[in-house]
Amino acid sequence: MSRIGKKPIPLPKGVKVTITPHTVEVQGPKGRLTQPVPKGIAFTEDKGVVVARTERSDPALKKFHGLARSLVANAVAGVSEGFKKELDIVGIGYRAELKGKQVHFALGYSHPIVFNLPAGIEVAIDKMTHLTVSGADRQLVGQVAANMRRLRKPDPYKQKGVRYTGEVLKKKVGKTGA
Repeated sequence: MSRIGKKPIPLPKGVKVTITPHTVEVQGPKGRLTQPVPKGIAFTEDKGVVVARTERSDPALKKFHGLARSLVANAVAGVSEGFKKELDIVGIGYRAELKGKQVHFALGYSHPIVFNLPAGIEVAIDKMTHLTVSGADRQLVGQVAANMRRLRKPDPYKQKGVRYTGEVLKKKVGKTGA
């Protein structure tokens, strides 16, 4: 059995779990998430704790045991606390503005870039150069942050572009005259 799959998932106050044979639905103060469950993995709820187990002793199920448990644990954490990713925009004239459910970026191109936010994602912008992407679904938060970063990847030479807060770029050395 998987070490991660064996760990129980504690349920915080205000979080309800509905378990069906093929899905686990988690509802909490930040929203509702439905997580599909692979075949051969079953979840049970007992006294505020959710436990994942394999239905048969098949070695091929070991990889799905830990995965399914992690995905449900992320759903529980997302509906109770939420997830966030922070981005920094570095460069002269580079900035972002929030207009409704769209983020307008000025990233040195000849035109502004309009980024539509999917449902369940919120963006907060500080000083036009610091973005905080937040939401209940961990995968969606990470994907939206990656898509925003991809609009103008950080340049390793000039250090300009959209990057994750705290991301360290290795500065490339130029050609030597030797």
